[in-house]
Amino acid sequence: MTGATGARRRGRPPRTESADTRDRILTAAREEFSEHGYEKTSVRGIAKAAGVDPALVHHYFGTKEQVFEAAVAVAFAPALNAPDAVAAGPLDGVGERLTRFVLGVWENPATRAPLLAILRSAVNNDTAAAVFRRLVASQLLRRISAQLDLPDAELRAELAAAQLVGTAMMRYVIKLEPLASADLEQIIARVAPVVQGHLTQP
Repeated sequence: MTGATGARRRGRPPRTESADTRDRILTAAREEFSEHGYEKTSVRGIAKAAGVDPALVHHYFGTKEQVFEAAVAVAFAPALNAPDAVAAGPLDGVGERLTRFVLGVWENPATRAPLLAILRSAVNNDTAAAVFRRLVASQLLRRISAQLDLPDAELRAELAAAQLVGTAMMRYVIKLEPLASADLEQIIARVAPVVQGHLTQP
């Protein structure tokens, strides 16, 4: 019988369905990159994990590198508010605000898990590292340096980021003791002055 109620209409899927499919692919991609690393992850594997045809992965994102970049962007999104922490008060307190914000993102299990998944791929593959570096530079460091009306602002922002990323790596990825189990406030008290120095000292 033609025109039956509930018959599926051909053409593009509804917008909500498209968004759900896209989110499912991104979630699967993050898990695949985390479990297998960038090199051993394939578009076909991502599609299988998401329960979709590989053509849909290409349709929404393009190449594997572009899928990874999209997954990085989603995982890194909470940290992109860091420039707001820089601008939220006087310059003499910027180190403490930025340190508290960045480590707070890592401290939260909900935001830490996707960051860990992506970071593991980025440290083991040059292509993945380039994607991660490009996003960090364009979306985070340049925005932070724009808030600093100081000489060498971009270098200052990079050194501050290196301090914070290094601390996060040792605490949350490598889990080096006693840093891994130290009280967060104690870490902030020690790291924030160093970050402050990178950002504001002559």
